[in-house]
Amino acid sequence: METQKYYSELRDLAIGEGMAVFGVADVKAVRNDFILPDDVKNIFTAGISYGFHLSEAVLKTIQGAPNQIYYFHYQRVNQLMDQVALKLTSYIQERGYQALPIPSSQVIDWTRQLGSVSHREIARLAGLGWYGRNNLLVNPRFGSQVRYCTVLTDMPLTADKPINEDVSERNACGECYACEATCPAGAITEDGFNREACHAKLKDFMKTEHIGQMICGVCVNVCKGRTL
Repeated sequence: METQKYYSELRDLAIGEGMAVFGVADVKAVRNDFILPDDVKNIFTAGISYGFHLSEAVLKTIQGAPNQIYYFHYQRVNQLMDQVALKLTSYIQERGYQALPIPSSQVIDWTRQLGSVSHREIARLAGLGWYGRNNLLVNPRFGSQVRYCTVLTDMPLTADKPINEDVSERNACGECYACEATCPAGAITEDGFNREACHAKLKDFMKTEHIGQMICGVCVNVCKGRTL
C-alpha cells in the first residue's frame, strides 16, 4: 500500500540523515492545540516525528549546570534536524502532498513556553515515548537523551500508536527517580513537575553559565530509559 511505502521511505530518509528514532502520529484530534491559522492546521492529518540521540559524552560533561559544550551541541543538533525537516518536506511535496516543517526550537507563546506545535506530544502520539517525571519525553531505549522535530503533512501514512496508554506517565518510569534526585531547581517531586521553578532556573543559568538559550540538560543526562 502507498501509505506503508511512503512511511518506509520517509523513515529511511530520516534514519539515513542520522536520526535515531522515527514515527508517525495521527494528529486530527490535537490540531486545535496547534498555534497555527485554522485554514492551515486543518489541512494536516499526520505528524512525522523523528529524533536525534544526543551525544552521551557531551551530556556527561554537564556537572550540575549546562556548559558551552552542551550549548554548542544543542544548537548544531537543532540545525541538523531542521535540515532533515526540509528534506522530508521536499520528498512529500514532490509526490503532490503538503508539508509544514516545524522549527526544532522556536518559542511562539513566551508566557506558556510553547512552540507552534509540541514536538514532545507528536512524538508521544507517534509511539516514541511517554512523559516522565522530568516532564520530558522518555524513550524506552534512549531515555530523555533525544531531541525531537516534527513535519506536519496531509500525505496518507500509516500511523503508529502511543505506547503504554494504560500506564500513568509518572508510573511509567517505574522505580527510577534519577531526575528527581539531580534536578538543580528542585522542580521534580512526588507531587508533580514545577514548571515555574524549572523556568526560573533556566533563566538563572543563562546568566551564571553564560548560555545564550534557556537549557539545562542535568535531568537529560541521567535519564537513560528502560525496557517496559
